[in-house]
Amino acid sequence: MARVAGVSRATVSRVINGIRNVAPEIQETVQQAIATTGYVPNRAARSLVTRRTGSVALVVSGAGGDAGGEPFESQVFADPFFGRVAGGAVAFLRPRGIHPVLMFAETAHARDQVIGYLRQGSADGALLVSTHGEDPLPRLIVEAGLPAVLWARPARPTPISYVDLSHRAGAELAADRLVARGCRRVATISGPFDVRASQDRLSGFQDAMARYGHPYIPGVEGNFTHDSGEAGMHRLLAEHPDIDGVFAANDLMAQGALLALRERGRVVPDDVAVIGFDDSSAATASRPQLTTVRQPVEDMAGEMARLLLAHIEDSDFQVTSVIFPPSLVVRQSA
Repeated sequence: MARVAGVSRATVSRVINGIRNVAPEIQETVQQAIATTGYVPNRAARSLVTRRTGSVALVVSGAGGDAGGEPFESQVFADPFFGRVAGGAVAFLRPRGIHPVLMFAETAHARDQVIGYLRQGSADGALLVSTHGEDPLPRLIVEAGLPAVLWARPARPTPISYVDLSHRAGAELAADRLVARGCRRVATISGPFDVRASQDRLSGFQDAMARYGHPYIPGVEGNFTHDSGEAGMHRLLAEHPDIDGVFAANDLMAQGALLALRERGRVVPDDVAVIGFDDSSAATASRPQLTTVRQPVEDMAGEMARLLLAHIEDSDFQVTSVIFPPSLVVRQSA
């Protein structure tokens, strides 16, 4: 390989291992030699030298076990959000020869397995998506001194890098849209109160509506599922039948709200305008299609992966945060 490229073995090694102090033209020469010779690095030998596995753990973690009798894994795969996170991480990692290992950590035993897996060097670090505010895994990973990046700001002060969205700003966009449409009797279906993103979306929406002269916003708590959105909408209609606008804290709940409104004979958006959050596949699968607050999940997951690789390469890399801005995607429902 080195002979074909006309460079030293050390230079070839630096290019293959992604070390940056190699001139671009030399990198291109080595890459061409790799393509010409069909060279494939010996991963086992490379791991002995670099002490890296070429894999990272993608951990979906929660504070409890089953909810409503539904296995945790089923809850995860039913929500298009998690697929977008995985897709964004893979899109960043795969071209760099790094592959994620999916792990679940919804119980104390499962969390112990994740910590053990990382401690024994089976993965170089962790991308952590935590679904509940009381989840202890971020703290456990930090205490173990393991490289990790968290999706969303931790519920409790924890020195861990994270990527998040400005949820309050997103909720304000929803309020602006409903008010601009002339909605006067607005309600909301929030996410679980123990999830910080839910809290931020709810308070951001309430504060924005208060600025428009609406001091009280009726609301119900959902759990980010289609069924909870449907049930929440039925409850809101029973208690506040004159509702003309609804903000749901994610698209699955908004989709459930649309079904409840249809069952009650309400026309969307003429009778009731509905806005969701996420801009997931549920938004375009809904009828009518959802107006929603978009969070760039794939870009955010890619940024998580970038930060994790920085932590892996440099143990002194400073803990940091990256906050993405939301945007409003206007479709048929509002």
